[in-house]
Amino acid sequence: MKPLSGLRIIEFDGLGPVTFLGMLLADLGADVVRLTRSDSAGAAAFTEVGGGILHRGRPAVPVNLKDEGDRARVLDLMERSHGLIEGFRPGVMERLGLAPEACLARNPALVFARVTGWGQTGPLAHAVGHDINYLALSGALSTFGEADRPARPPLNLVGDYAGGAMMGAIGLLSGLLQARTTGQGAVVDVAMTDGVALMTALFHALKARGLWTDQRDANLLDGRAPFYRCYRCRDGGEVAVGALEPRFYAALLEGLGLRAEDAPQYDPSRWAEITDRFAAIFATRDRGDWAARFAGTEACVTPVLSLSEAPVDAHNSARGTFDEGGAPRPAPLFDGQRPGPAGERLPDLDLGGALERWSPATAPS
Repeated sequence: MKPLSGLRIIEFDGLGPVTFLGMLLADLGADVVRLTRSDSAGAAAFTEVGGGILHRGRPAVPVNLKDEGDRARVLDLMERSHGLIEGFRPGVMERLGLAPEACLARNPALVFARVTGWGQTGPLAHAVGHDINYLALSGALSTFGEADRPARPPLNLVGDYAGGAMMGAIGLLSGLLQARTTGQGAVVDVAMTDGVALMTALFHALKARGLWTDQRDANLLDGRAPFYRCYRCRDGGEVAVGALEPRFYAALLEGLGLRAEDAPQYDPSRWAEITDRFAAIFATRDRGDWAARFAGTEACVTPVLSLSEAPVDAHNSARGTFDEGGAPRPAPLFDGQRPGPAGERLPDLDLGGALERWSPATAPS
């Protein structure tokens, strides 16, 4: 049995964090039904691009939320569910007659999780935006990139998936625990700006102690330090170096054939010089040579793998991190085991089939 077996979740289909959150919940065993717009060609096109992975493990249920009959059946479905997740702009669910108050009136123990970029309140609540915009306002985007170039977004991993989907999972599951204890559900307001800002807590703490500056590419963990950055190898491949602790740094120097006095670790005035020296040495061998050289040491040197290479890496293969087709498997592990294989793309259902799937006999108690 998977950890979330028995939970029934309604997902209002969208892009970005809600789609990832629905996949995550289904991976962990929740019974998720994905309500899709029956008139949305754009959503259908996106489904064909990313749906093989992002939509796995749960059926699509086409609905017309502007139709009174479909809305009534969706409310019936909510009576039989534990939670829902949606990522519309503030006010959309209200205009559709599916405001939290209406849903909780039908099911007081329901957890209504809303995942947006700016949140449900504030001057920007109704503004448009994407991951890069939410990162920018949180302060996090200013830390990514090189000092003499504009900031560069780290894909949409930090805003959509960490600040949105992962925070959404924590909020939803916390609300479900509350509902189990008290019988009272909750409305969970997940803003990516809030979530990403929370993840910068360490750097605000360091800044308050004078150990971090607002200047990009000038700090311990942002690529400035020669012992915490990536280097290009002779064959064009790259290695990542994370030798923060003195003993790890000593192992790095040994592998590079250098003495401690040649490259003092915590002398920032020499970091540029030491970086150039390390770069010149790493450029003398191929990536695979360096991986072999540092294997089994404490130097914290690893090859930078591409998305194509990661699934066939020995460590990832041993753990079963990816499936045979190269898609990431469900995580994390429970008692040393993955929570079952990733679900396949399930056949679509109609609303009647979804209601039958969650029959009154299995409605939340």
